[in-house]
Amino acid sequence: MKKLYYSMGEVSTLTNLPPHVLRNWEKTYAELSPKKNSAGNRAYTDDDVALIFKIKQLVEDQKFTSEGVKRVLKESEQIAPKQPQSALTPEMRKDLTEVRVFMQQMLQKL
Repeated sequence: MKKLYYSMGEVSTLTNLPPHVLRNWEKTYAELSPKKNSAGNRAYTDDDVALIFKIKQLVEDQKFTSEGVKRVLKESEQIAPKQPQSALTPEMRKDLTEVRVFMQQMLQKL
């Protein structure tokens, strides 16, 4: 199966987080490090998106501080080291695909 990559705009729309928050989280949490394409744009994987949702849940729902989030991420990595698997459900993957198609259509109209 081909690995899908998502742009910052797509991830921002999907997670309902502004791009500056995503950039800040990259600097704050070492576990979040999307690759960059040849143009220097971020290319998020399914695992990156799942991690963003996890951080968002810890920060917004459970009111963790940055240090608390770092501790939780470190502990969860020690318990279950990174495994090559998709953390997105089929429904989330479908939603991401719909967002990508919509954004491509909007881009063509510009």
